[in-house]
Amino acid sequence: MSTVRSALFLTVLVAAGIGAAAEQPNAGRPNAGRPNIVVLLADDQTWSDSGAYGNPDVPTPNIDRLASEGMLFTRAFTRTAMCSPTRQQLYTGLYPVRSGAYPNHSIVRDGTKSMVHYFDALGYRVGLAGKSHVGPADSFPFEMLGDMKAEEVGSDPGLAAAQAFMVLDKSQPFFLIMASHDPHAPLTQGDASQFDRAKLTLPPYFVDTPETRDTLARYYAEITHFDGQVGTLLDALDKAKLTDDTLVIYTSEQGSQLPFGKWTLYDTGLHTAFVVRWPGHVEAGSRTDAMVQYVDVVPTLLQVAGGEPAANLDGLSFFDVLTGERTAHRAYVFGVHTNRGIISGVDYPIRSVRGVRYKLILNLMPEATYQNITTVPPQNAVFASWQAKAASGDAHAAARVEAYLHRPAAELYDTWNDPLEMNNLAGKRSLRNEELVLSLELETWMRDQGDQGIVTEKQAEDHVNPQILELRRKRGAAQTPGG
Repeated sequence: MSTVRSALFLTVLVAAGIGAAAEQPNAGRPNAGRPNIVVLLADDQTWSDSGAYGNPDVPTPNIDRLASEGMLFTRAFTRTAMCSPTRQQLYTGLYPVRSGAYPNHSIVRDGTKSMVHYFDALGYRVGLAGKSHVGPADSFPFEMLGDMKAEEVGSDPGLAAAQAFMVLDKSQPFFLIMASHDPHAPLTQGDASQFDRAKLTLPPYFVDTPETRDTLARYYAEITHFDGQVGTLLDALDKAKLTDDTLVIYTSEQGSQLPFGKWTLYDTGLHTAFVVRWPGHVEAGSRTDAMVQYVDVVPTLLQVAGGEPAANLDGLSFFDVLTGERTAHRAYVFGVHTNRGIISGVDYPIRSVRGVRYKLILNLMPEATYQNITTVPPQNAVFASWQAKAASGDAHAAARVEAYLHRPAAELYDTWNDPLEMNNLAGKRSLRNEELVLSLELETWMRDQGDQGIVTEKQAEDHVNPQILELRRKRGAAQTPGG
């Protein structure tokens, strides 16, 4: 059955299923102690770009609603600021180098298990609607529910299938991932005309150019489009009387494709939005500063469902943070960037470690010029406008361009006083101890992961999806999707 025909058929199921569920007072409660789980995953959305996280320019009423009804995490992180490795961390509970999924368009090592295996063993139906971008299939045997590219049909076929999935079989709890394509380049969804480009608030790490403002408006339009998808799923849960029995997570993957976000280890790349709503268990309108990572999600949700995390997972359950029994989780979070494998990417391995206050970034090949899709034509319109403004004599533009292209071996930031990481404190005598402690923590973690830094970077293409490598050979790297 074609994608469109399947979507139309499932839309009928949705209407019938939701109506039937609404008539049953115990709908959604067939398995006491095992809630349904829904993960709403944005694509390339910087953590701060929603009303819930304080952005005044982009309306996100549905994300904001979730935050008002659940717990908002102020310090959630992914290990890598690019799509495929981030998703595979979230789904496996394993760090990127250990699983093998560390470069762009990567796949995990054969035999790696994911949440699909763990939750299937607990009696869950596990489905994915929208973007996949993981592999191999044996490691991620999701029930595939269709894509969510609106251009395929007059509505969102994957979204309709997701709604149908939730009410299809009430004898089992379900685990649904709604993985949107928004807000990912080329930024064509939503209504960009609703944003007055001249009035947008630009963060100080940006350079103010017409290209920057136009891209930001189109990016915000895609966020509002995603927020509408979130609203559709939340309304479907309400109509089916499933809300009280469903744990919902909204999270934002890594940062946007604008400079200093995606494909870097700055917090605008690694920091993610993360909200959990679980009626009766998570306090509505609560916030936590506990540091958590994407690898922690699988063991946490397994504990929610009454299961036991596999012994080999890197993640640690933050269940007690959700229930309010603890206010802290991790002392350190780490970052890995592999530039090889990105369109136009040259070798540029980066590693980072962040404590509660200070963060250390090590650029392992500082002599190289940082280069990938963000800096090379034809995809670099924003950065090219920054370079043009720098060439005209603008000091701020010149400083931002230089900071992006040429980075020192070490960068140390005080995230309390400099959350945008614009003042490098590496080598400062008064912070020598903090820098040393962070360096030792990072060295130990890399050794435990089998991460050899530059050597690992040069082996990256051994871990890229073979289909992507073949596509590059046939079409040329410039035509390969950016991830």
